[in-house]
Amino acid sequence: MPDVTRPPAPDEPAVYALRIAGHLDDHWSPRLGGLTLTREPDGTTSLTGTVADQAALHGLLTGIRDLGVTLISVAIV
Repeated sequence: MPDVTRPPAPDEPAVYALRIAGHLDDHWSPRLGGLTLTREPDGTTSLTGTVADQAALHGLLTGIRDLGVTLISVAIV
């Protein structure tokens, strides 16, 4: 069982859950690392899935920024 008290090393994959304001269509998933998009009743979108490493996470965050949407949270799950 993995040690849940420590974050993954920068070069290890991890499952992330990100939340953004607004609803995104599923066609954005490939641009956002293939994460699963779930439109929530509160008007937000959850993006979940495995991110290969910290470099991929930074690329994902850049993609979100480039869409002009508001990032609400990022968490390792």
